[in-house]
Amino acid sequence: MGELLRLQAGQEPQSRLARLFGVSPLTVETSAWYKGALGEIAVGKTLDNLGPEWTVLHAVPVGTGSSDIDHVVIGPPGVFTINTKNHSDQPVWVAGQTLMIAGKRQPHIRNATHEATRAARLLSKRAGLAIPVAGLVVIVDPKSLTIREKPAQVTVLTHNQLMRWLRTRKPVLSPDLVARVAAVAVLPDTWHSSPAGGDNDDDVAAGFVELRDQVRGARRRRIGWLLAFLAGAALAASNVLSVASAVISR
Repeated sequence: MGELLRLQAGQEPQSRLARLFGVSPLTVETSAWYKGALGEIAVGKTLDNLGPEWTVLHAVPVGTGSSDIDHVVIGPPGVFTINTKNHSDQPVWVAGQTLMIAGKRQPHIRNATHEATRAARLLSKRAGLAIPVAGLVVIVDPKSLTIREKPAQVTVLTHNQLMRWLRTRKPVLSPDLVARVAAVAVLPDTWHSSPAGGDNDDDVAAGFVELRDQVRGARRRRIGWLLAFLAGAALAASNVLSVASAVISR
């Protein structure tokens, strides 16, 4: 959301005419960030319902640059990194290490494997013991999810399947170990070599809500214009038919 707002702030303000006709305030670039943010919000809301025995971290900065892990989940069944992808209304096909969205190959499985391996290394180093981490690719609202062959190191599932999947895993960590891992996971310098203060969460959330309202308002105006056009076309067609009928009856 923070990156979306930074990119959006660099755009020229919309004209009054553009707003009137419901032109989206998003660009091609910011549309992708907006869609991604919606996906992470959906998954985040699901994870926040897991319960007190779980620790959930969102948007964890990792490494030395600007990379982050969408979600880190710690609970009795273990530690999981989640790579969230919003591919709403698109078919998803998986076979081994290959994942395709609408027929186009994507690197989601490779990236999720890398995230899990990196998280395991960083958590193990900080905790002083080996901590295995499993990677997940969570797809938001796909048209379909077809898994011909399960990937070797990563689990692919939809965000609607996520809660049940996590809750049905067998416990592998004791409560004390869960608490120990969580205690090091919440420390920023466990993940990033030079952690710095990020955006103010409240400001980012408020800015995103404002932008989301603008996007939704623009969509409603576009739909309104479309309905008005269709109603006008239907009325014009009705008038033409009435005139034609009158001419024929003469």
